[in-house]
Amino acid sequence: MMHGAIENILQGVGNTPIVRLNRVTQGLAAEIYVKLEYLNPGGSHKDRLAWNLVRRAEENGLKPGGTIIEATSGNTGASLALIATVRGYKCIFVMPDKMSQEKISYLRAFGAKVVVCPTAVEAEDPRSYYQVAKRLANETPNSFYANQYHNPANPEAHYLSTGPEIWRQTNGDFDIFMAGMGTGGTLSGAGKFLREKMPNLRIVGVDPVGSLYYDFVKTGRVTKPFSYKVEGIGEDFFPTTMDLKILDDIVRVDDRECFLMTRDLTRLEGLFAGGSGGAAVAGAIKYARERNKKEKILVFLADGGIKYLSKIFNDDWMRENGFLEESPGLGTVRDVMATHKRKLVTAAPKSTVREVIDTLKREGISQLPLIEGGRLAGIVAEVDLLRHLVTGLKTLDSPVGELAEDDYATVTPDTKIELLQGVLADAKSAIVMEKDDVVGIVTKIDLIDFLARGGEAPRSSARPNV
Repeated sequence: MMHGAIENILQGVGNTPIVRLNRVTQGLAAEIYVKLEYLNPGGSHKDRLAWNLVRRAEENGLKPGGTIIEATSGNTGASLALIATVRGYKCIFVMPDKMSQEKISYLRAFGAKVVVCPTAVEAEDPRSYYQVAKRLANETPNSFYANQYHNPANPEAHYLSTGPEIWRQTNGDFDIFMAGMGTGGTLSGAGKFLREKMPNLRIVGVDPVGSLYYDFVKTGRVTKPFSYKVEGIGEDFFPTTMDLKILDDIVRVDDRECFLMTRDLTRLEGLFAGGSGGAAVAGAIKYARERNKKEKILVFLADGGIKYLSKIFNDDWMRENGFLEESPGLGTVRDVMATHKRKLVTAAPKSTVREVIDTLKREGISQLPLIEGGRLAGIVAEVDLLRHLVTGLKTLDSPVGELAEDDYATVTPDTKIELLQGVLADAKSAIVMEKDDVVGIVTKIDLIDFLARGGEAPRSSARPNV
């Protein structure tokens, strides 16, 4: 064995560098550092997860010649394909159709079979990539379903590898650990290890608009997910590998913020990261600006930009999807709210159905949010009240909280109309939140009325209530 060489490529996993950001963070009180996980052999942090998954599977009887099957956004598949090549396995990967062609081609380069499924279906739909992967695992003899969303070997990999590595590299010299929220392995595993070493460490997740996590953490309710473009983070269901209790806070970013920051990291910092890394840094900058404290933030850059050349780094694709140039557009949620100028009306879950009906009639509204202890506890609409009263399931004296619905999504006053339209296509209404406070509610008819007026609103006097 040559001096300085390693036995095989798998021994090259880990020991990725941590780099300070300098130009994209100008004007911030905080210092932001990034861990370059895209420098792993397979191009992402999923090398750590995949190697641990396969090791555990081998301990449980997986033999060379078997087939590894997984539902993946591409990165886990790439890492499993690398390991399968070295260890002697075949691979079948199931991916949603929003993933880049580079990811699909990468997997096929390793000899893997790739099955592409529709993105815009529910997680439990038999056509979803989760369900198709399960079916293939049941149908394929001598196969191993990696199941990263529910396999405890996922967070274990980061508890055993990522967390200790960060601790060795930094000696705990940082205040906040931030990462994008996908399967939850990184935050749950590395976060758990680091929290044991650093009890005062703040752990913050970054979630894309459209994912379930942000609304659930902020409101405790499961709202309507909707589609988004950034790959590798966000979910439309709750993986058991995600321990939300580890979080101290959560930040939300939209596709445009993710992609523009991804490009800035390359052009201003020389860091060729992928979209989820751009999301994590955009979230970290937003969080640092909000806190305005002298502290050190460590951000996880999960994968690299080479897999996104046809999308994020393609000007035509960025333009076609409205991400490249800032355009006047149709306005924002704040503009819609400004056309109504009526106060926000809420109720407590313990209020009776009778009291809420009186409120709806008096205020001339059709639905209202339920607030308990300063947190959103759901929404109730006149159609829900009618259904329960007609069926006799509830009476006028029943607590209205028992009728609360989750058919809503949350937005901010600065959410663009184009995104609001997508939200309201999937949800009955949009709850407007500023930080952790509910400041308004926007319905389909509110948006229709705004657009019917030609998108005109007294923007200089915009108010946060509808």
